[in-house]
Amino acid sequence: MYLVRLMRLRAYVNAIKRGARPTFLGSLGTTRPLSDRWGFDRGRPVDRWYIDRFIRQHKADITGRVLEVEESEYTNKFGQGVTEPAVLDVDPNNPRATIVADLQRADVIPEGHFDCFILTQTLQLIPDVRAALRHARRVLRPGGVLLTTVPVTSKVCEPPHTDHWRWTPLGFSLVMKEVFPDDEVTVRGHGNVLSSIAFLKGMAAEELLEHELAEDDERFPLVVCARAVKAA
Repeated sequence: MYLVRLMRLRAYVNAIKRGARPTFLGSLGTTRPLSDRWGFDRGRPVDRWYIDRFIRQHKADITGRVLEVEESEYTNKFGQGVTEPAVLDVDPNNPRATIVADLQRADVIPEGHFDCFILTQTLQLIPDVRAALRHARRVLRPGGVLLTTVPVTSKVCEPPHTDHWRWTPLGFSLVMKEVFPDDEVTVRGHGNVLSSIAFLKGMAAEELLEHELAEDDERFPLVVCARAVKAA
């Protein structure tokens, strides 16, 4: 520990000699994260702050027949006039699932059935993303809305889950517009360098100030949020 402090002190001195402001890393100055669970054990994960904000901004879309993955958290929290809440999961042991299917092969879901599909932080776990998005579009009625989010920066999932993808806002926009070519599609990145570092270290959103989270820097997005409206 003494040797580490000495090396860090030398780094600070060298920074001053170069005319640079020295950086004091504090509890961040370690190669181990503060949390191995994305910050769930410390509070609300940082990426969820942006996802919650995105879903809240589009809560008017969450109406009628609404499909969500794994649980109906956002449907229950923000839904208005929901007539049929449904939960999709590939796991048949999920007691909350009303539809058991793989989104890549979701022919069991009737075409044009849902008014809204909330698909958050799921596509990175699916090998064939385009097939999943095609089914997501297929199950929406004309005028129906897909609200989806994907990670830019995140720790890799551990078994039994498997991460396949990360996206930039531009990259995800290309995929979305390929699958929704004639529809209204809006894609934006959210987050900044501080929130990205905090999320990687496993900090919780409650450990950052509101203005630190609220600033979006297009150079350092943490998550990508997309809204697609299926054309009539």
